[in-house]
Amino acid sequence: MTDTEQAIRVLVVEDDPVAADAHVMYVGRVPGFVAVGKAHSGAEARRVLERTPVDLLLLDLHLPDVHGLQLARSLRTAGHHADVIAVTSARDLAVVREGVSLGVVQYVLKPFTFATLRDRLVRYADFHAAVGEASGQDEVDRALAALRAPGPAALPKGLSAPTLERVTEALRDCAEGLTAAGVAETVGISRITARRYLEHLVDAGRAARRPQYGTVGRPELRYRWVTGQ
Repeated sequence: MTDTEQAIRVLVVEDDPVAADAHVMYVGRVPGFVAVGKAHSGAEARRVLERTPVDLLLLDLHLPDVHGLQLARSLRTAGHHADVIAVTSARDLAVVREGVSLGVVQYVLKPFTFATLRDRLVRYADFHAAVGEASGQDEVDRALAALRAPGPAALPKGLSAPTLERVTEALRDCAEGLTAAGVAETVGISRITARRYLEHLVDAGRAARRPQYGTVGRPELRYRWVTGQ
């Protein structure tokens, strides 16, 4: 049996092409996992599942044709038993509770880094590997504990979650995008600090950058939020 056949097979379901490509890349960087496809809608995900064995869905909850939990429910009804890691910007705990009954084993909140997703996938792999009959309560508890993160995922050194949230909101609210200077003015931080947060969002696949021409000297980078996040 090849390594690919032994790997946990992941289908990425994400409507934004840039984010979908980033998620596929992230999955491919985690040993023991392979991305077997990507889908940009619920209908496309169903078509992939009809022809491709899948162990795990990396599922965006806000798809253009169906809510992710509705898709998960319909897949269960149709006899698909793949587990689900929900990837979403939604923070509604009622949605989290509903997802538990539909095979959602983890939630990853956007924006996130590769390290955050890697941690969730590694923990899922430990859970997935638990087979056979448990010897007692302790073994059952250990299997379930594998899915629980020890605490909030750490941001790169020097970055804070509250400031990241403010930078994210500033970028989301400006459809034409912002430069580091624009973010610095909006959020009330230095330009250098703003650029660190913006580059973090780019690395996480949540933002894109492009040169802004028409000014004297070196072109300045303009950042925009990746739509659909």
